Amino acid sequence: MAIPAGLFVGMVLMVLTLVGIGIHYCIHDSFDIIQAILILFLSINIVVCYLEICLLIQQDYVDERIEHWRNFVLDTGRSPIIFFLTSKIPLSRAFLPNIWADLWAIYLQLDKSYENRFSYGYNVDIANGFLVPIPTIILYISYSFGIIPAQIVGIIGVMLYWQLLYGTLVYWNSFFMKNLQKKTDKLNLYIIVLGFNSQWVLYSLLGLYVSIQMIVNNDYSILGH
Repeated sequence: MAIPAGLFVGMVLMVLTLVGIGIHYCIHDSFDIIQAILILFLSINIVVCYLEICLLIQQDYVDERIEHWRNFVLDTGRSPIIFFLTSKIPLSRAFLPNIWADLWAIYLQLDKSYENRFSYGYNVDIANGFLVPIPTIILYISYSFGIIPAQIVGIIGVMLYWQLLYGTLVYWNSFFMKNLQKKTDKLNLYIIVLGFNSQWVLYSLLGLYVSIQMIVNNDYSILGH
């Protein structure tokens, strides 16, 4: 069986999000919008961490695919990201790193600094891929079950959300300082560079607020527990 890559990603996110919200509802007999929003964000972060791991372990393959996607844009004039997300992938290979490494070769069409393995963007994503999953999973479990003391969860949350917020703002700064916005078409600039990455700013600000409340009050009331 094969399904569009974008649909597969959407299904993974839906399952992760619904499981976290469902556990919270079953245990605490309530639905909380803040908890649901943060569970969605943490689910997105888990998926992105996997993609960032793919960037490292498939970096030679990414380099090989750069030229392919450059030629694709020149020959067809189509959006490579839309083409990739609508292309079907076999379910038996859906979790293989080389499948998703193509996303980085496509993103390189927007930000060529990822070709430089000493650049900030490349290294911060590699670091996120290996360091961020642990606190992300801890928060996901805690927001769902509420089994870890609230102040400890709040402290972990402050560290994680601040790091994600800081890293995104520095990346944006590096992107615009290099004037890459002048070389990027408006659609990709607003949807991918600004729109997609803005999640790590907006959700992180909400996460910081929630984490501070958990530290101050030493309970999960902000999440409907």
